[in-house]
Amino acid sequence: MLLWGLVAKQIRRYQAYRRTIAELSQLDDRTLADINVSRGEITRVARRAAAMA
Repeated sequence: MLLWGLVAKQIRRYQAYRRTIAELSQLDDRTLADINVSRGEITRVARRAAAMA
């Protein structure tokens, strides 16, 4: 049972990572600047979001 819980957690983290990248990538540069994220920081922000999932 413990193994399945770890697998499920990793799947949730990956989904959060991909969803965050997709959502931030759709924003224009001005909107990203409003939330203090540059286009080059999207993956870092997505990793942080996934770690909290």
